[in-house]
Amino acid sequence: MDNVLSAVLVLGIMGGVFGAVLAVAARIFHVDQDEHITLVREALPGANCGGCGYPGCDGYAAAVAAGEAPPDKCVVGGLPVAAKVAEIMGIDAGAQEKMVAFVHCSGEEGVAKKFFDYTGPQDCVAAMRFGNQGPKACQFSCIGLGNCARACQFDAMHVENGAAVVDREKCVGCQACVAACPKDIIKMVPYNQKVLVGCRSKDKGAQTRKVCDVGCIACMRCQKECPVGAIVVKDNLAQIDYDKCIGCGKCAEVCPRKIIHPQKIYVQTR
Repeated sequence: MDNVLSAVLVLGIMGGVFGAVLAVAARIFHVDQDEHITLVREALPGANCGGCGYPGCDGYAAAVAAGEAPPDKCVVGGLPVAAKVAEIMGIDAGAQEKMVAFVHCSGEEGVAKKFFDYTGPQDCVAAMRFGNQGPKACQFSCIGLGNCARACQFDAMHVENGAAVVDREKCVGCQACVAACPKDIIKMVPYNQKVLVGCRSKDKGAQTRKVCDVGCIACMRCQKECPVGAIVVKDNLAQIDYDKCIGCGKCAEVCPRKIIHPQKIYVQTR
């Protein structure tokens, strides 16, 4: 019995000593954390999507507190969060334009010619290992196996009839789909942009006609029709200068392939 009591006493003393040592070490090596980091982190939505360009919300909060990042980089939180972060940091939030993803391909089933029938893993990268472009004959086409949709945390990306499409109202602009697309055909565009070119093919018109019924054939009718010079054909592809575009839709009206798409623009809520 005495041995047991002695052992308990020794353990108690050792515990007290170790606790004291740890307390002293904590005081010696303590590093004060900028309270701005905590406040900014609490203001963020916590999606950890990486759309801000930093490794999660913690990384972004630290960058803002250090003065290395502006307050308006949280694409999920939008303007309300930007305003909160700016208030915490005592700076101006500035103007922020909402950006959304857009798939520059209209090659759905039935209009995009097949190079071969693919029956392997439902993964765009895996499909590209066969022929280096995927099952569709156009080398610039959407493969349609859903890597982008799986990468999206906000249910804003879906594959419909063999091609990816974006739900503009759900898209937060995190760019996860952009990073996931091996064809590099998903780009960020201004939410308020009223017309967009649904094609990324840089093949000549004759080649495009062979592989897709809706691909841009570089006919230049859109370029000639635009009253402000906002759309030009470059590298066999119609391209829009969003800063110049007035959204008149004349380019969409004259496009014989119907791949310049008018967008439904709703009231921007953030």
